[in-house]
Amino acid sequence: MTVVTRFAPSPTGYLHIGGARTALFSWLYARAKGGEFLLRIEDTDKERSTQAAVDAIIDGLTWLGLGGDKPPLLQSTRAARHAEIAHELVKRGAAYHCPVPAEELQARRDEADALQKRKAAEGSLSETDAARMVDLLRPFRSPWRDPARPLPAGASTVVRLRMPDIGDLAVADHVQGRVSRAYIDIDDLILLRSDGTPTYMLAVVVDDHDMGVTHVIRGDDHFLNTFRQLPIYHGMGWPQPDYSHIPLIHGPDGKKLSKRHGATAVDEYRDILGYLPEGMRNYLLRLGWSHGDDEIISDDQAIAWFDLNGLNKAPARLDFAKLDSVNKHYMALAGDQRLFDLWMQRTEAKALPEATQQRIRAAMPHLKNRAANLVQLAEQARFLTDLRPIRLHGKAADQVNAEAKVRLAALLPQLAGLTEWSEPAIKEQLSQFCAQNGISMGKIGPVLRAVLTGGAPSPDITLVLALLGRNEAFARIADHAAAGA
Repeated sequence: MTVVTRFAPSPTGYLHIGGARTALFSWLYARAKGGEFLLRIEDTDKERSTQAAVDAIIDGLTWLGLGGDKPPLLQSTRAARHAEIAHELVKRGAAYHCPVPAEELQARRDEADALQKRKAAEGSLSETDAARMVDLLRPFRSPWRDPARPLPAGASTVVRLRMPDIGDLAVADHVQGRVSRAYIDIDDLILLRSDGTPTYMLAVVVDDHDMGVTHVIRGDDHFLNTFRQLPIYHGMGWPQPDYSHIPLIHGPDGKKLSKRHGATAVDEYRDILGYLPEGMRNYLLRLGWSHGDDEIISDDQAIAWFDLNGLNKAPARLDFAKLDSVNKHYMALAGDQRLFDLWMQRTEAKALPEATQQRIRAAMPHLKNRAANLVQLAEQARFLTDLRPIRLHGKAADQVNAEAKVRLAALLPQLAGLTEWSEPAIKEQLSQFCAQNGISMGKIGPVLRAVLTGGAPSPDITLVLALLGRNEAFARIADHAAAGA
């Protein structure tokens, strides 16, 4: 058997980080088993589905390296096939036409809701009202499920799935274990609406079958849907897929991940927070799957190790400190030119002079080891991008007193005498200056850092001088030395 997995998002919004993790697990399982990973866009909700959302989902998956092995399937193009299966289920006796209008069912729901609110407000209901509420809350069973009952002439009907009257339906889930539910507790769900359009429940099953999906990996918020969908497989005599329902991602407070916890869309992690796709893949992999104590897991290792048995039953919690730690590893491994190009795509970098850009390019091997993401990379590069005169604030301003300015003025000609502008040469010259003036490096290093960086994050002072270049370094020192000379 060839393993076939799928990721089937609804294009009603952005690609959520939870959806990206589901796609990753599905992609990895297909790769691990030498199978196929397919994409399906479930765009049957025409009022809420947008092309912009479709494009955003595909863009996010492409950035993560999780493209499908075939072009994405649009569910909306298959309505005729979905209807065909609904009518076939009717022929087989697994579904039936029902004339009960949607308004009547909504009235039942409204009545039940009103009784529940009254009970909450008053503390109890009369025996008659309590019995009525129990009846209203039971899964719907239409009187027309009896095949001997004729339909009203000219009535508009929906097609409903006929749930068995007795017995239990069991699901052997790779994450949740074996779970069963009595058929009597499941609605006779609608397969075709009165206008002939298919419902989500029917479309999912038909598409999964026709695409040859063997393993469904999805969030556990879909677990109840499995009990509604399996009878469609049974009614058609189709083999059912294996299921793995993974817990949703929670925020640091243990509650369901939402905007209040920060970024939830994949494009925010890329465009705003500045993470690398390989860092995101590694981090998402560890959000709900484990392989011993391994934290840094390459794509090759993930494919070799991934199995459904490693999926965790407990919800994973988003941890930005852990994400930074993982992504920092990949920042250090990333190519210098690639990071420079990514940095140049960010808004804060686009207006910089060519000379500044070249300083950043040359500094990239040193900067990337100090940053967990592109935002931090920009902060680490700030001492190179700030324009003269460098403004001094707080401790940096306190360092540059009258005595310090005199020392800076004395240092300039000694630095000017260097024939080679390199870290070793600069370090040697600073040591000689300290020895000649009877001072420690602590008397000149902090002052230099202040006038060269304004207190921005920066590496060793000799490296700062080397990366700024002779002309820029002299100019920044002179801006503050001249006033005290």
